Amino acid sequence: MDHPLTPDGRYIVVRGRLWRVANPHLPPDQREALVHALMGARREVKAALSSDDPERLAQARRAVDAAKTALGERGSVWWQDGAKDWNRYLVKNTPYRDWYDQLGGLRG
Repeated sequence: MDHPLTPDGRYIVVRGRLWRVANPHLPPDQREALVHALMGARREVKAALSSDDPERLAQARRAVDAAKTALGERGSVWWQDGAKDWNRYLVKNTPYRDWYDQLGGLRG
């Protein structure tokens, strides 16, 4: 279990921090297209960094943000129950602390 998924399926934990997962309710073809766009945008970020082109880099980063927002990883939450968004919080500072501790994730 490299990156545990929270019991509600909203986040994965990476190095003790919560990261929102993509909206599981997206149709498979839409999700596939968005992931494809995200990977292309990330490749463009890498290329823009290599070319030392600030405008190209800014455009590529906007494309990454747009894809992640469309996937539900950024922007408005995809769940409907009004629960707070804990994206990017340290898991120890969230209601997921006890769950994560039971996994052996928290030390000392």
